[in-house]
Amino acid sequence: MNNLVFDIGGTSIKYGVCEDSRLTGINEIPTNASKGGAHILETVISLIRSQSDYDAIGISTAGQVHAKEGYIIYANQNIPNYTGIRFKDTLEELFHVPVAVENDVNAAALGEAIYGSGRDYEQFLMLTYGTGVGGAVITNKEVFHGSSYSASEFGAIITHSDARLAGSDFFDGCYEKYASTTGLVQMVTQYRPKLDTGRKIFDNLSDDTVMEILDKWVDEIMLGLSTLTHIYNPSCIILGGGIMTQPLILQKIEKKKSHFIMPNFAHVHIIAAALGNSAGILGANYLAAQLLERR
Repeated sequence: MNNLVFDIGGTSIKYGVCEDSRLTGINEIPTNASKGGAHILETVISLIRSQSDYDAIGISTAGQVHAKEGYIIYANQNIPNYTGIRFKDTLEELFHVPVAVENDVNAAALGEAIYGSGRDYEQFLMLTYGTGVGGAVITNKEVFHGSSYSASEFGAIITHSDARLAGSDFFDGCYEKYASTTGLVQMVTQYRPKLDTGRKIFDNLSDDTVMEILDKWVDEIMLGLSTLTHIYNPSCIILGGGIMTQPLILQKIEKKKSHFIMPNFAHVHIIAAALGNSAGILGANYLAAQLLERR
């Protein structure tokens, strides 16, 4: 079984073929997001037309996705006019194969559930840390979507109530403003302006000020993880995003668990994602394969 798979982000589109769940020939091109949603759809159509001998199409994409009907419910202005783009209807009409479409964090969580760190867990939460904070809930190897396919906006957890009450933006005082990689960089650059990326920060851990700020940032991470642990009572929480490849973060989280999480919830395993940038595209492949089986 060969599936065409795509992972559409604000910066790049990754695409390739999955042969019986093995990724082959993965390529990457710029998204050119500023050209808008219609341009992205036309790009995907063009890439599919360059391929042959495939059974289904799987798409992981930024934005809130109506997974059943395969269209973009909402996307912010990072990709103008992306809201409303109907991948599933358009591509199935053009190419006559099943098309699965899912939000990128949900797809990454499914990838981890089937092929990665979540394989041994029937139920887990996944969070990804980058420009913002994304979330997903997996139960019995399926995504929990909520009533309108918009569940698990974990970045919107209010962790700083004073900032939320005084703010005008929906994310003022919210988790992703403080616990994201962006939040860490903002905290560090107040004192070390040249350390303006996560990589630069972790290259300067000998700086006592940087280490102190990093420790405070992990506290911000724990505020969200504590809330989610006490609400969902998960057996596992998987942490993704490039910055979570740093072992020091997981070490600090483990040391802080007892301070933030009640003893009867402390069995939760907080672990790193295993699949890196391949998680979303593997999740999209799994969904495409499931569609094909049902047909």
